[in-house]
Amino acid sequence: MIWAVVLAAGESRRMGTQKLLLPFGDATVVEAVVRTALASRVDRGLVVIGADRDAVRPRLEPSGVAFAVNENYQLGMLSSVQAGLRALPDEAEAAVILLGDQPFLPAPVVDAVIGAYRESRKGIVIPTFQGRRGHPILIDLKFRAEVLALDPAEGLRRLIGAHSDDISEVEVGDANILRDLDTPEDYAGLPNRTKKEPS
Repeated sequence: MIWAVVLAAGESRRMGTQKLLLPFGDATVVEAVVRTALASRVDRGLVVIGADRDAVRPRLEPSGVAFAVNENYQLGMLSSVQAGLRALPDEAEAAVILLGDQPFLPAPVVDAVIGAYRESRKGIVIPTFQGRRGHPILIDLKFRAEVLALDPAEGLRRLIGAHSDDISEVEVGDANILRDLDTPEDYAGLPNRTKKEPS
């Protein structure tokens, strides 16, 4: 069973407001990411929440995803990855790690990553665009204990560096794997944003 793990625990300090709840199309940024995840070939979805969890969770509950709470969200992204992997059931096979601020990422990119995992049988799959690595990254859960032991300050770099022979890169032909939303300028440039305030 392959799970989507959506990271939605950050404080959005550079944005100045909770970016996950900004309007995107007919929904919010994080809702769009969860829709993408559930429209892909993943079997189940889990969302890691932390900062502003009481506002984020109600938006996503109707989708049927599971939730994990990262109490240490201030330690950065890896702490959310760790919270997500810790919450997955023992029978989970792999996790596709999706960033909660990539609402423009289409489901076929997620499918390409999963397809590369099935074909290559490598433990880590990373999408690329013109040779540059991006997100989402798939991690086989044979690495679960190793990820949980990492220092949150280091991120996943140590895992990736330690297993260079167990990585499959898949060219997806989509520059959106390199983009996320960090600043008001990033959001202002989105074609799918709306002026409607989230309720």
